[in-house]
Amino acid sequence: MPSLRSELSRLANPFKATLLQGFFKTGKGEYAEGDVFLGIAVPETRKVAKNFTGLGLKELEKSLHSKFHEERLAALLILAEKFRNASEKERKRIFDFYLENARFVNNWDLVDLSAPKIAGEFLLDKNRAVLYRLAKSKLIWERRIAVLSTFAFLRDSDFNDCIAIAELLLEDRHDLIHKAVGWMLREVGKKDMKVLENFLEMHWKGMPRTMLRYSIEKFPEKERKKWLSRALV
Repeated sequence: MPSLRSELSRLANPFKATLLQGFFKTGKGEYAEGDVFLGIAVPETRKVAKNFTGLGLKELEKSLHSKFHEERLAALLILAEKFRNASEKERKRIFDFYLENARFVNNWDLVDLSAPKIAGEFLLDKNRAVLYRLAKSKLIWERRIAVLSTFAFLRDSDFNDCIAIAELLLEDRHDLIHKAVGWMLREVGKKDMKVLENFLEMHWKGMPRTMLRYSIEKFPEKERKKWLSRALV
């Protein structure tokens, strides 16, 4: 049977790979420095991943450590699918495995497609202290995992951890964290506008502009302009 890597390599598109490496900031000194792309669209990667859901954690670890972005993505998609169908005991194994390999979940799309479905879902009915540890990590991807994991909680209008982690990350210096926090705050607003407005009233002065802009993206234009003008004062 062909391997996950060989199936992905068969779909490689050098032209698209060059475009993706620019889009995902893989140049020297950029956030994804050194990441290597095969040039495969996410839907195609999903199709391949569906044929390898039987891979065990040891095999998935090899793919998660791959230099190829799409192979790491496929491994995470498989991991999320395994988690969805697993027993509670197996979910704990997958959750632990995910956090142990968090440094390989090393681009924003990898985090966004996996953190809510694995870490977030696992922690729905559990102590969430680990997210606060991740939020204080020196590793940007662990901080983003902390934020995106709270997405799973918002489904049940459980806002506390999202708000608390957003507060922890107000002074974060990375644009990718500003965007992630702003996105999650926007999702809070979809569920309960008052909770978002209370957060903004308390923190608008200290919010990075990108974070503020993302959080108010769905506001009526007049309201959005009001908040942006306040931020300029």
